[in-house]
Amino acid sequence: MQSETVPLLQNGQHARSQPPPSGARSLQAQRSQPVHILAVRRLQEEDQQLRTSSLPAIPNPFPELCGPGSPPVLTRGSLPPSQAAAKQDVRVFSEDGTSRVVEIAADMTARDLCQLLVYRSHCVDDNSWTLVEHHPHLGLERYLEDHELVVQVESTMASESKFLFRKNYAKYEFFKNPTNFFPEQMVTWCQQSNGGHNQLLQNFLSSSSCPEIQGFLHVKELGRKSWRKLYVCLRRSGLYCSTKGASKEPRHLQLLGGLEESSVFSLIAGRKQYGAPTDYGFCIKPNKVRNETKELRLLCAEDEQGRTCWMTACRLLKYGMLLYQNFRIPPPRKALLPSFSTPVRSVSENSLVAMDFSGQTGRVIENPAEAQSAALEEGHAWRKRSTRMNILGSQSPLHPSTLSTVIHRTQHWFHGRISREESHRIIKQQGLVDGLFLLRDSQSNPKAFVLTLCHHQKIKNFQILPCEDDGQMFFSLDDGNTKFSDLIQLVDFYQLNKGVLPCKLKHHCIRVAL
Repeated sequence: MQSETVPLLQNGQHARSQPPPSGARSLQAQRSQPVHILAVRRLQEEDQQLRTSSLPAIPNPFPELCGPGSPPVLTRGSLPPSQAAAKQDVRVFSEDGTSRVVEIAADMTARDLCQLLVYRSHCVDDNSWTLVEHHPHLGLERYLEDHELVVQVESTMASESKFLFRKNYAKYEFFKNPTNFFPEQMVTWCQQSNGGHNQLLQNFLSSSSCPEIQGFLHVKELGRKSWRKLYVCLRRSGLYCSTKGASKEPRHLQLLGGLEESSVFSLIAGRKQYGAPTDYGFCIKPNKVRNETKELRLLCAEDEQGRTCWMTACRLLKYGMLLYQNFRIPPPRKALLPSFSTPVRSVSENSLVAMDFSGQTGRVIENPAEAQSAALEEGHAWRKRSTRMNILGSQSPLHPSTLSTVIHRTQHWFHGRISREESHRIIKQQGLVDGLFLLRDSQSNPKAFVLTLCHHQKIKNFQILPCEDDGQMFFSLDDGNTKFSDLIQLVDFYQLNKGVLPCKLKHHCIRVAL
């Protein structure tokens, strides 16, 4: 039986051919017509990606002109170019002060822009990159949610404000480990239900019920420099303080600020700029405020866990199910940027394959996991050979090899000569999650290094000392019990084994240049 295919044009419409005779029309209507499934699926994905909440579906006034597989609505791809979203230039800064101007569409979300920057910076896209709304003149910053429109957020920012491109491993950590974010003494739900923290998250996401976050906070009085310690409770309608001790009766509750037309920010230097009593301040900032500090509702918690609990609860109450959808179902990448899918490679690179030469004859490695494992083993073998050659070629066995002392400087997790305070600041900025780490030069011992590690939202420092064995120099974290020829081997080992550390190394702090 002869089959017919339906050719597709680039704009997704079926190619029109001459109408068949009336006698053959009924026969063709009964006969199935196979189409290019991959092409149709790609067109459907493009239509779905281009449809956003800011542009609702428009009923098609001529549904009879639609093909059998086309919905009777007008999508953005079918609109004339004059009605397409206008583009705008946005400047994004990196942690090292470099910046890049990016042309974006009006409907581009924060996650879309992060994916574009990841691609152009040749980084690994692990869904932990974020866009930061930074207000240096106000001493405030916050991470944009993945679904927020960048152009819409920029319209509320002052000229001194800017966007930062930064890692945030704790962006959705509360969905994985809610115990670390919601202490039982601060949450009413945990005291009244046996459902645990999973049930707590479900009630945060539900619009019909709401757990109550409660506790004492330092609150700055509006228009004054003084701070007062008040009993505060967070409800779906906003943040309230009690005018009579710890009473939660409605007549004793006073509204501090709502979340509907506001955003929650972290205080960068609360003690210096606002005279905050602790370093764990946050703020409820109305979206209309640009430069004034009079309408900022400034608050301070006693510790980092308390501040994280309050800010996380505010995010959950404001965005609800949107956060869970961002966490579980990441939005698809823009079809308008096909380079997102794979980096640009030359013809010669595309012809490269992974090979195994361990046997008598070479073979092509088909399994990607096996290919990655082989690459790691080859890297370890290369470092061992290079170290051995440097040792044999050195003038004195007391001098460590040149390669083992500098090879770690090529790694993203090594941050050079930074202070302890700076390393702690970087860890806090990129998320207080278990296993987040960086390595730096020791300030007290010029021959040693320091591993800065986060565990249970606390930052700890471990000194890495050089040790000598049979004239060869090694590095060790445990007084020479476990020795490594270079820091890369040390990091690789503790990524697989906890050893003397409180947890394994999971995520490394990284700074990229835009």
